[in-house]
Amino acid sequence: MKRNIGTVDRVLRILVGVVLIALAATETIGSWGWLGVIPLFTGLVRSCPAYSLLGMNSCSMKNRP
Repeated sequence: MKRNIGTVDRVLRILVGVVLIALAATETIGSWGWLGVIPLFTGLVRSCPAYSLLGMNSCSMKNRP
């Protein structure tokens, strides 16, 4: 997979994913919180399929493979 997620975007995705999963695990929010797996995964692998489809890229030029 081609990297298309920059550092700030990556950190935000990981934080949002962890928070949503934690809230779902503690039953603070409904089961939809388990969708936090998606931003967590895309942040960890630094690639977002939606960005690829839309032609977006938040990765700086020096960090691209």
